[in-house]
Parts: sequence; structure tokens; C-alpha cells
Amino acid sequence: MANYVFGVDIGGTTVKIGLFSTDGELLDKWEITTRTDDGGAFILPDIAASIEAKLTEKGIDKADVKGVGMGVPGPVKDDGTVIKCVNLGWGIFNASEELSGIIGLPVKVGNDANMAALGEYWQGGGKGFSNVIMVTLGTGVGGGIILNGKMLAGVNGAGGEIGHMTIDWDEQDACNCGKKGCLEQYASATGIVRLANRALNASDKPSKLREVKFLSAKEIFDAAKSGDELANGLVDEFGKRLGYALANIACVVDPEVFVIGGGVSKAGQIIIDTVNKYFQQYAFHACKDTQLKLATLGNDAGMYGGAASIL
Repeated sequence: MANYVFGVDIGGTTVKIGLFSTDGELLDKWEITTRTDDGGAFILPDIAASIEAKLTEKGIDKADVKGVGMGVPGPVKDDGTVIKCVNLGWGIFNASEELSGIIGLPVKVGNDANMAALGEYWQGGGKGFSNVIMVTLGTGVGGGIILNGKMLAGVNGAGGEIGHMTIDWDEQDACNCGKKGCLEQYASATGIVRLANRALNASDKPSKLREVKFLSAKEIFDAAKSGDELANGLVDEFGKRLGYALANIACVVDPEVFVIGGGVSKAGQIIIDTVNKYFQQYAFHACKDTQLKLATLGNDAGMYGGAASIL
């Protein structure tokens, strides 16, 4: 009976790796650098070597490991084929077969936002629910949809790509994806800063934000909490855009709970309150009871999801 499982979360700069017991306890976690040179050719061998080293250090036999679950920043098909991970330099190849071949363990690969959703569903803000939508507000906006305990990945692995819902057809600036008016342009960390710069340039309204050299989402939420009028307007716009998007998603999927995570969610209750105000305004009457909760696993959610995907 295998007692251990590894969860891996590959980011553009670091790879987070966690060793878990099969009942969900995180026993150890560490990071290695993501080497993106040579088209990301070193990433999987580096992960394998790091896991092998940990097994040796802990005196764990491979027969006692159930497998390795891994989240990557890009779309992934059911069979573990990644469809271009731009940030890693990867093209199209089967990452689960490749890593499994190097390390000699079963490997499951999924999109990182989906893995984070699975983690929060398993041991975080979505624990106890079986229909959960995870919303990740980071550099971009990601999502993961879990229905009746199963991940909805979609035919092309793009299920849950809520950051690229068009929510404003008058937008002139292009999103990273090439479209204009995506949710990501308003609700991500970079999106909120973009709105702030736009607002600061458009008015002479006094604001603490004018004194900040490098604006960040945190500065904007902190200023709003201290009563800054301009910052409050920005947080309200952010809440309106996200609340509107979640209300539309609820019409299609009707989840029990939206779990909001990612770096921006560290602002806390102000996000839940503002988003919920507009969610209530736009939601279909049957969906108004949907709960909004903050994620609880922070940056570890992807690792937990990787482990959960194996279990």
C-alpha cells in the first residue's frame, strides 16, 4: 500500500514540490529554479532529480509512492499532452509520459489553475463542497471548475479559462491573449494597476496612490481600506467586473461556492464583500445563494492539487 504522493507546481521562475501522505498531510515542501533555457528541456529532468534526492534523504522506497501530480501554466489535454506553455518555452508534447519515463512513477499533468482548484477543493476553501469554482487572481486570471467532485477540463483543456471571457467590447487595449476586453484586463493584479494608471491620468483627484512609485494591487487595496476615494472607486470597478463575470458563470454552472485565491486575494474580506455586492445584483435568482469564500492554501494550492489528482 503506497503511503506517499508528490505534488508539483511549475511556475515561470520556480517549481514548488510537496511530499504528501496519502491522507492529505503536507510532510515537506521545497522549491527549485525553473530552467527555461533550451526550450525548457531541463525542467522535467530537474524535477525528477529533486524528487529522487528527497526519496533518498527520507529513506522512502519508490514502491511506497503512489505517483507525481503536476500543474503547468498552459492548457493540458486528458492524456497529459501540454499545448504550448509559453512561459516555459515548451511546445506540444506529452509531459506526463516524459516525466514518468525519467522517474519511473505514474505521473498526472494538468493546467495549474485547475490543479489549484483541485487543491482548494481537497484541503482548502472548497473542502466539504462537491461543486466548486476556483478563481485565481494573480498576474492573470485563471479558473478551475469542479462538478460533482470531477474536474471539468474541456476538449482542449481550456475549461475554466474564465480570465478570457469578454466582458467589455469597447476596450481598446489588447489582452496578452490578443483579444480585447477580457476579464483578466480588469481583475488580475496587472489589470487593477492598469485601471489605476488610467484613472490617475484621467483626473486630478488627490490620492495616496499618486505618491507610490511602483503601483501594485496591494497598494490599491490598502489605500481603499484607509478610505482613499480614488482607490475605493478602483476596488468598486474591480468588484463590479468580477461580480458580473461570476454571475454569468453561475448561470451556466450553478456551483455551490466560488473560492477566490491568487496573490490579489490576500487583500481579504474587502474582495468578497465588493464582489458579492455586484454578484447579487447580476445573478440569476436561483443562483443568488452561491457562496463566495477566500482560498486558504495560498501558494501551496497547486501542489495540493497535484497530489489530489493522483489520489
